[in-house]
Amino acid sequence: MTTSTITKDWGKDYQTVSNSKAGMTGMDTIIESNDSNLTITVVPEDEKEYYITSNGTTTLHQGTEENPYLTGGLQTSGNIEFTGSSDSYLSIEKLINNSGASGALVIGDSTQDHGSSSLTINGINLSVENGISGKPLTIQNGATVSASSVSSAITFGAAGDGTTTNSHNLLNITGTGKSAVIGSISNFTPSDVLEFSGNTTGTKLSWTPNKDGTYALYATDAKGKNKTELVKSLTFGTKSDGTLYSPSDFIASQNTVTGLEVITCFLSGSMIRMSEGDVAVEDIQIGDEVVAFDWKNNKEVTRPVVWMGKAHAVVRPGLPDDEAGYPVRVLKDAIADGVPYKDMLITAEHCLFFKDRFVPVRMLVNGVSIFYDKSITSYDYYHVETEQHSVITADGMLTESYLDTGNRSSFRQEGKVATLRGAVKSWADDAGAPLSVERSFVEPLFRALELRENSVTGAQIPSETKNLTDDPDLHLVTDAGSIVHPMRKTAHQYSFMLPPDTQSVRIVSRASRPSDVIGPFVDDRRYMGVAVADVRLQCAKQHFDITSHLQAEKPEGWYDTDWTDCAWTNGDAELLLGDYLLHGKMGILSMTVRAAGPYVVDNQTMTKTAKSA
Repeated sequence: MTTSTITKDWGKDYQTVSNSKAGMTGMDTIIESNDSNLTITVVPEDEKEYYITSNGTTTLHQGTEENPYLTGGLQTSGNIEFTGSSDSYLSIEKLINNSGASGALVIGDSTQDHGSSSLTINGINLSVENGISGKPLTIQNGATVSASSVSSAITFGAAGDGTTTNSHNLLNITGTGKSAVIGSISNFTPSDVLEFSGNTTGTKLSWTPNKDGTYALYATDAKGKNKTELVKSLTFGTKSDGTLYSPSDFIASQNTVTGLEVITCFLSGSMIRMSEGDVAVEDIQIGDEVVAFDWKNNKEVTRPVVWMGKAHAVVRPGLPDDEAGYPVRVLKDAIADGVPYKDMLITAEHCLFFKDRFVPVRMLVNGVSIFYDKSITSYDYYHVETEQHSVITADGMLTESYLDTGNRSSFRQEGKVATLRGAVKSWADDAGAPLSVERSFVEPLFRALELRENSVTGAQIPSETKNLTDDPDLHLVTDAGSIVHPMRKTAHQYSFMLPPDTQSVRIVSRASRPSDVIGPFVDDRRYMGVAVADVRLQCAKQHFDITSHLQAEKPEGWYDTDWTDCAWTNGDAELLLGDYLLHGKMGILSMTVRAAGPYVVDNQTMTKTAKSA
């Protein structure tokens, strides 16, 4: 295979490439430069062709700060892979003074069959001014792709390959309207992120199952109206146990879909108790001896470090604090005098050790001596793994080593020794101490730490008391988008007049999380709307019991309860009515609300109807 190499020697300020050189059929094209910014301008020879083409393999070789720009668009016709570092950018923009140059990326020519042509974006950032179309597109190894639209079939690959600290693949759609709808996505896992930055009207995202087992993704406004399709068909990836991920494994908020990840790590500067003394976590190597606390025999032992993991986190401020990725700062002396002996920075799910049990630090956040540090919006974090899950000491505080519950692939391995690890582990079978999230155990710890808040140097000013209401603001949104307010309501009974041809409604209300309403020591972070018991539809002098929300397979937006005749909504739940109101029939829908509220109504705490701080 002949190779055409485009280097900085082709020009000074701009790289000028004629089609006769860059578009030779069957050639490998290598774009490389040591310049901080490389711009490739494609020169049209016949005023019709404005792109680089290659039937071979196109590889982008670049340093960490290189930012190539293809100002004439790019058309591929082979199996193309662009590779580089996570700090590198490849931009495809419109060619100035040439109206025919769209700044688009075409994978394969639509006028002919290119067989198995494909494009892989491998660990770099790709920005396309307009759309991406044609043959399949793969996004992997922490890559970011931004375009106004993507009609190509998209596959997400692994998020990390051991050479990048980026732990997410990201696809950002900047366009609006029907042209911005993604046709197909496959292998979507919690390591992948979808952003719809062009979605300025939709404030809620929701999943709808398709008949073929895939899912569609929609956006609506705050009232459940103006439904907009974002993804036609999405297939989830496979978990380590062989089952598929599902919508419940992801957070969908306004214009972003991200994974519900459990990250339990130390930030840079954490001092880990090693056999030779305290060592910064970033300096620990595989084979070093860490001091572990054998709590069953009340003694210290040493255990070798078998794996060191590192990843990079970027805070997602549109989510609740405990899910956004903010690190938790445990102030010096917050636990006891000298514990920790300096400020401790850990991730929200990281566990501290109390009374022979592990407790996630997020359940102890009081906003005063233990709080989310919002001054930190991106950071590196580290895992320290021993052969068996251990109680170790960080910054003078007993805490946990890494327990691989299935997220190891999100990290790069630190050190010179490569190791292959076995199957993932679980808290039930492999934990070094029991995990305790019961309120009866955690709340007394929380209250005890509250008592010493005022004696801790650097304590934060307590936030204002939350404003609560018991009013659910309950209403319906029909499948046609009409908002229906109750015609009658009492403490527990609501009645609504439904228009003809209504086959489903959404039960919309306020919703808050018990962990926000009661306190973080309550391990329930579900958005709870209203608990709906019996539902009855009256039409044409007949009464029909509606029970779709009580079935084992519930519509979107419902939780099970301890009651068999009742189910909680998440604040926006679908209720299927059947065809009783077809042919012009109107009806009255009556429902019993078993429980509702209280709800947080201030602007500082995340609710289903207000964006979090």
